[in-house]
Amino acid sequence: MSDSLSYRDAGVDIDAGDQLVENIKPFAKRTMRPEVLGDLGGFGALVEISKKYQNPVLVSGTDGVGTKLKLAFDWDKHDTVGIDLVAMSVNDILVQGAEPLFFLDYFACGKLDVARATDVIKGIAQGCEESGCALIGGETAEMPGMYPEGEYDLAGFAVGVVEKDQVINGRSIVASDVVLGLASNGAHSNGYSLVRKIIARDNPDLDAAGFDGDKTLREAIIAPTRLYVKPVLAALKAFTIKGMAHITGGGITENVPRVLPENTVAQIDAQAWELPKLFQWLQKAGNVEAQEMYRTFNCGIGMVVIVAAEDADKAQAFLAEQGETVYRLGAIRERQGDEHQTQVA
Repeated sequence: MSDSLSYRDAGVDIDAGDQLVENIKPFAKRTMRPEVLGDLGGFGALVEISKKYQNPVLVSGTDGVGTKLKLAFDWDKHDTVGIDLVAMSVNDILVQGAEPLFFLDYFACGKLDVARATDVIKGIAQGCEESGCALIGGETAEMPGMYPEGEYDLAGFAVGVVEKDQVINGRSIVASDVVLGLASNGAHSNGYSLVRKIIARDNPDLDAAGFDGDKTLREAIIAPTRLYVKPVLAALKAFTIKGMAHITGGGITENVPRVLPENTVAQIDAQAWELPKLFQWLQKAGNVEAQEMYRTFNCGIGMVVIVAAEDADKAQAFLAEQGETVYRLGAIRERQGDEHQTQVA
């Protein structure tokens, strides 16, 4: 008679999954908000909408980290990709004025490495804590044969809330409005297929001291995505923001048009900010044309904020007080024919 088989024999370790849940509970607990009903581990997570909202609208977003994960695997650096995961979704829903309420994650691997997965999900919890968003649940999928050893995939899902009459949609943007840019923390989570190709071709010394201040090139490349939630939510209480764009895949020139009325163009002055060292290196080492840089990378601008001209000085000063580095990138003008809606020159 053949031996009795268990799920572990098939490559799935239920005990490891249970240990991971226990490991992450204290970190998830720190992210909780009063609206969350119940604890981690239920079949579904319950969240009520605060009574402070008169006509609440839910805003949702989902995203991953892309091929930045390949560098995390190659460099065995797993403690910040969780921050990237949260930032990609909460920064997206922030664009419409939403306060992030809760976040769910999906972690999939071939064989569960509890220590590595704990590092990843601790990063997710940190990102949630920094953006005031509750980590209320998720899925850890151990799927033998689906992923190479040491690799995993991540996806995240955020839900926020905004008053119906305060949804930011860009419709009020007109010529003469001012385009502000909030500095990024590096390449964030986009353009990494090109980053990796440039690394492979240039073969740089990733750990040479002083690449950018006290950062090595490796540290600059893997730096986590900046979270803009708390400064921007504070700004929304102080002045009117007409439109915002989270600068992700497609860079500056492809993301800003997503929030502009069809008859307008964002005219951005390329001299308004200095290209950070990381992007200078990418452009030189990869011999990447300037316009290709602007449509691939954030080039140092992680979030674009559009305000009326009379609010521009106040907005710039306020966001700087919140800890952001703010650049006056340019202005909105009328569109000529079918020209592209964001011009960087």
